[in-house]
Amino acid sequence: MPEQHRGPERNDSAPATRTHPHVRVAVIGSGFGGLGAAIRLRREGVEDFVVLERAGSVGGAWRDNDYPGCACDIPSHLYSFSFAPHPHWPRTFSGQEHIRGYLEHLTDAHRIRPRLRLHHELTRARWDPALLRWELTTTGGSLTADLVVSATGPLSDPKVPEVPGLDSFPGKVFHSARWNHDHDLRGARIAVVGTGASAVQFVPEIQPDAARLTLFQRTPPWVLPRRDRATSGLERRLHRLLPLTIQMRRSALWGVRELQTYAFTRQTRLLQVVERAARRHLADAVADPVLRAALTPDYRLGCKRILLSNTYYPALARPNVEVIGAGLAEVRGDTLVAADGTEARADVIVFGTGFRVTEPPVAERVTGIDGRTLAEHWQHGMHALRGTTIHGFPNWLTIIGPNTGLGSSSMTLVIEAQLAYLADYLRRLDALGGAGAPVALMPRASAVHAWNAMVQRRLARTVWHTGGCRSWYLDAGGRNTTVWPGTTTEFRTATRRVDLREYEVLRPARPAAGQLP
Repeated sequence: MPEQHRGPERNDSAPATRTHPHVRVAVIGSGFGGLGAAIRLRREGVEDFVVLERAGSVGGAWRDNDYPGCACDIPSHLYSFSFAPHPHWPRTFSGQEHIRGYLEHLTDAHRIRPRLRLHHELTRARWDPALLRWELTTTGGSLTADLVVSATGPLSDPKVPEVPGLDSFPGKVFHSARWNHDHDLRGARIAVVGTGASAVQFVPEIQPDAARLTLFQRTPPWVLPRRDRATSGLERRLHRLLPLTIQMRRSALWGVRELQTYAFTRQTRLLQVVERAARRHLADAVADPVLRAALTPDYRLGCKRILLSNTYYPALARPNVEVIGAGLAEVRGDTLVAADGTEARADVIVFGTGFRVTEPPVAERVTGIDGRTLAEHWQHGMHALRGTTIHGFPNWLTIIGPNTGLGSSSMTLVIEAQLAYLADYLRRLDALGGAGAPVALMPRASAVHAWNAMVQRRLARTVWHTGGCRSWYLDAGGRNTTVWPGTTTEFRTATRRVDLREYEVLRPARPAAGQLP
C-alpha cells in the first residue's frame, strides 16, 4: 500500500480484514488522541497496529466542527504536540482549517496513513477471556487486537436536547457540530439554542446575514477578550530557523496556564480580578443596561468554561438580535416557546448544545470481562485508574478518559502524558509475556476506587464545585467526572509509570488434567 497521501477523503479501508485479521494494537479514532497514539507506537517500535476511523478522513473534532468562525481558544503553539512543533501557525489562535491541516500533516510526516482504516466505525468490542484479546467489529470488517487504545474523544457525539414538538418544526434543524453548509441563512429567522464555546464563535458570523436572530440562553457565560493576532513573517521565519524559540514560546504559554489552574483549584478568590476584567469587557460592548444584566453571570468565573471573543457581545447588541434568558421548552410549528413563556418564530434552529461528554456512546458498544458493557459499568458515573484504564476491561486504554479534562490549558499536554503511560504499559506487557505468551493487565478495583476518591476529594475545593453553577463537566448525578483537579505537571507525574501493584496480571487458564491445550 503506498504511503503517500493524495487527498483527505481517500479510503484505505479494504485491507483491514484481509491483511490485519489480528493486530497487536487497535487505535479507535484519528483526532489528536488517536494520531498521537499511532505516532507514539511507531516511536516505541510497534508497527503491528491499525487506526480505526469512522469517517473518511482524519481530524476528529477538528474535522467535524467546521461551523462558521470555528477556532481554538488555546494558543496554537501550546495546542500542538511538543514532539511536532509547527512554525507556520498563521495566528496566535488558529482556526479549524489550520488545525485540521496540522493533523493531516502529522499523518503524512509520521507515515500513519497506511495504518488508517477509514470508514471503520466501531460497532462492537468484546473481550475474549480465553484468548486474552479484544474482538472488534466495525462497519468495514472485523479484527482482533491484543490491546485497544480508545481515542474517540469527549467532543465527538453531539448532544441535542429532547424538545417537545421539535419534529413539527417546518424549517431546517441542525447541530453546530454537523453544520448544514448547503442551507443559505441569508434573510432567515434563526433561532440559536445554547451559549457555549461554539455559539460564541458562530453567532457573530451568522448574525449579519440573519433577518432575525433569537438566542435562547439558559445561563450567560463568562466571556473574556480574545487576544488574537496574525503571526508575522519574521516570527515564522525565526521559529523555522531556530526551533528553540518555539519551545520557549510554548513554555511561556504553559507556565501562564499552570498559574491559572492554581487559581481554579486552590485559590478561587484570585478569580475576582479576572471577573472584573470580564465585566469591563461586557460593559464596553453592551450599552443597554437590560441586555447587559441578562448577559452577566451570577456564578464564579471558571465554574463553567471561560469563553474568548471580541465579537460575541457586539453581535448580541445589534438590532436584529433578541436574547431570551431561558432555555427552549417547546416547539409549536414555526413558533419556539422558551421556559419563561416567551415566544419567537424561526425558519432555522441551530443547536449549540454541546456533546455527550459524560455518557459517551462508545461505552454502549464495549463488553468487558464480566459480560457487562462499559455503559453499564459506568451507570453511576465514569471512573478509571489515572484517567486511562478501567477495572473489568483488560488491555483497554482510554485517551482523554474520566477526569482528565482541563479548565484552562491544552489537552495535548494530557494526551502526551497518557501516551507515555501507554508506552510503559506496553513495556510491562512485553516483560510479563516472555516469549510471546499472551498476557493482559487489568486495574484492581481497589486501585480505581482509591484514585477516584482522591480526585473527588480534590475537586470538592475547586471552582467547578464551589462556583455556584451546573456545567457540562457534571454528570446526571451531579458528579464531576470530566475535569482533572490539578496541574498538567501533576498529571504528567501521576502517569509517568505503570505501577504493577495497581494491576492484576491475567494469563490464559491452564487446561485441566487430561485436556488438550
